[in-house]
Amino acid sequence: MELKNREEIVRDIKKDYLLLLPSGEEILLDLSKKEEVLEKLQKYGYEELIDYVKAEELQGESRAEAPSIKEMKRLELADNESSSDSGNHRMYPNGQLMFNLVKDWQERIAKYDLGAMEIGSPLFYNKADEQILAQCGSFHERHYSVRVPDDPNKEFILRFAADFGLFKMVQQANFSYRQLPLRFFEYSENFRYEKSGELSGLKRDRFFHMADIHCFCKDELQAIKEYKDICNRYEDLNSGMGIKYANVLRIVDKFYQKYREDLLEIVRYAGRPLFIERMDKMKHYWAMKHEWQSIDSVHGNQQLSTVQFDVKEGKVYNIVFSNERGEKENCVIIHSSVGAVERCMYAILEEALKREKPVLPLWVSPVQLRIIPVDNSSHLDFCENLKFNNIRFDIDDRNEKLGKKLIRARQEWVPYVIVVGDSEKGGSKFKVNDRYLDLVHEMDKEELENFIQKQIKDFPFRPIALSKYLSKRPSFYGGF
Repeated sequence: MELKNREEIVRDIKKDYLLLLPSGEEILLDLSKKEEVLEKLQKYGYEELIDYVKAEELQGESRAEAPSIKEMKRLELADNESSSDSGNHRMYPNGQLMFNLVKDWQERIAKYDLGAMEIGSPLFYNKADEQILAQCGSFHERHYSVRVPDDPNKEFILRFAADFGLFKMVQQANFSYRQLPLRFFEYSENFRYEKSGELSGLKRDRFFHMADIHCFCKDELQAIKEYKDICNRYEDLNSGMGIKYANVLRIVDKFYQKYREDLLEIVRYAGRPLFIERMDKMKHYWAMKHEWQSIDSVHGNQQLSTVQFDVKEGKVYNIVFSNERGEKENCVIIHSSVGAVERCMYAILEEALKREKPVLPLWVSPVQLRIIPVDNSSHLDFCENLKFNNIRFDIDDRNEKLGKKLIRARQEWVPYVIVVGDSEKGGSKFKVNDRYLDLVHEMDKEELENFIQKQIKDFPFRPIALSKYLSKRPSFYGGF
């Protein structure tokens, strides 16, 4: 089977562009007229939407390297693994903690909010399988290949998405229209040979982790309901991570005309304009695709979540159900990805770096509260007896001056810091340095515990990744 590359596929597709506003108004955009487009966006768009269009659609000036690439090393979260292929990262303990918290948040959306059934599937697949090869499509230039030791002519493809194994699984399942829609979830490890110039920290990797959800529907009417529901849940997910983003849709025109009112419901739920690329024919397996595009601190864009309306692969894989008459029909499939965990981490870091004093959202901050004794000999015992439930707290017990301990807390972006001296040891109130608001609160222990727990109650929690004593921690990068 001869496969076309991406450029060959899109060459003959005609496009236009518009904004769909929550009011229902459509604003046509001629991207060949840059100043006119920017003027319209200033009137109707959000700042993130303007940055997205400049970066992706108008392809503006080149940008500086995203600062999170250096900061993820300095903060000892992640780094390139030199003994692996480029675009493969190691996670240090605090980075793995952050990774797991984002993963927990994504899984909550998938398994509990959307009620998807979790499955697992292999990492590589036989390239000779015609269905696998047909699905590869324009990704064929980005494949990693695997050869088996005893048959050099047999080639396998490392998966670049979770579709392969799931589709093979559902292909052999028996189900009827009464059981639809069916939702499946897989947390998958994926491989894409991105070009060297495209690699950029955690934003663009060759090995990454995705939380994928697929919904199998009996017809387009059921599929559009699923599509809207998932779009709204992903809106909640991304806003909950504290990331600012633009909403983007790519759609075949006949689907836009058919489902415009449904799309308008999605726009109104989001409460912001939707940038639309409208095409005269399909270029992939999907007829429409929603994207959540976050903006980093250097005004570049990166796709987080995506939802895709697939009218093709139910036939490619012969995924069928029994209809009301007992006949077999192909499913309509809603593909969706909550987002690559690494890219979500990138977006969270970049959002923090937009602040004058960078700080991570409290729920993913490796340390949420630091306790600093003024003098170890006089105050450390008291600090060690302080216990905070369901809060990641640590104690700076190093034999260093107070000023140096405070500097380190600032360098590590610790959100809340209390200093324990004679007055704190003898009284009931602590002065709490708040990095988010850049002010000092006065609270007793119970008030402080409730104050922090209230902010993280709706998010996943995991215990601290390193020793709670700073003196017992290894230094992986030498950043502190």
